[in-house]
Amino acid sequence: MKRLLAVPSLTFLAIGSLAAAVFLTQPDSLVAQKQKGGPPPNILVIEQEMLKPGMSGMAHQKTESAFVQAMANAKSPVHYFAATSLSGPSRALFFMGFDSFADWQKSEEPLMQDSTFGAAFDSASQADGKLLNSHSVVVFRYQPDMSVHPDADLAQMRFMEITVINIKPGHDAEWHQLAKLHNQVYGKIPGMGYAMWEEVLGNDGGGEYIVTAPMRSLAEMDAHHAAGAKAWKAVSADQKQKMRDLEASSFQSIHANLYVFNPKMSYPSARWKAESPDFWGKQ
Repeated sequence: MKRLLAVPSLTFLAIGSLAAAVFLTQPDSLVAQKQKGGPPPNILVIEQEMLKPGMSGMAHQKTESAFVQAMANAKSPVHYFAATSLSGPSRALFFMGFDSFADWQKSEEPLMQDSTFGAAFDSASQADGKLLNSHSVVVFRYQPDMSVHPDADLAQMRFMEITVINIKPGHDAEWHQLAKLHNQVYGKIPGMGYAMWEEVLGNDGGGEYIVTAPMRSLAEMDAHHAAGAKAWKAVSADQKQKMRDLEASSFQSIHANLYVFNPKMSYPSARWKAESPDFWGKQ
């Protein structure tokens, strides 16, 4: 099934701050239960398309519109949203959220049994594939104990900063200790919030975490950086060194990139369209 990746920059731990947690699109029944904001879903499915040079923009929007139309024609209750890169390699990310793996299966079974949808999906995939260098799907599990204030209403957001953290094999204990200290430093900042996710399927080697931070505008990045710097300045020298040591011992790599939401490549819920018709209604 198509549609699925993406976190905040500020260099996450020890020198940065994260902002605004993600609430991903889910079947309408789940969205109705949680309404505006609320905790993120337990399972996050992210699809990443790495684009050939010159194949982003209108060219990619055209091929993606075929997927959106196929979902709409099938009246699929499963919704997704897309985000395209503003930094790093040219790519598009597609997000879907579910309360469980069983819910994921249940939501897609009707589509897999629909031959008309299947034909439309295959045709769209062939056209879209000509624009791509690679395609991947990664599945993450929400980590509530490593998240802070994850209750943002994603329907109102327009950008997302994503931090990808790879942990050294056998160093999970240091990583969890570092995340706890980070939360103590930045978790009390007004307006701050982020969601942490651990990879469970998709990447070779595993050990990947992502931190998601959507924003209404890029002006929020300036405010978050300033608040993060202020919070870090108040940390004791001993705690700063402890966090630096834990980062050095547990991190294999860390990088962040910025994405902008793309409504024309998304299949949003009726609620999202009703609340932001000038944005999510653009299809």
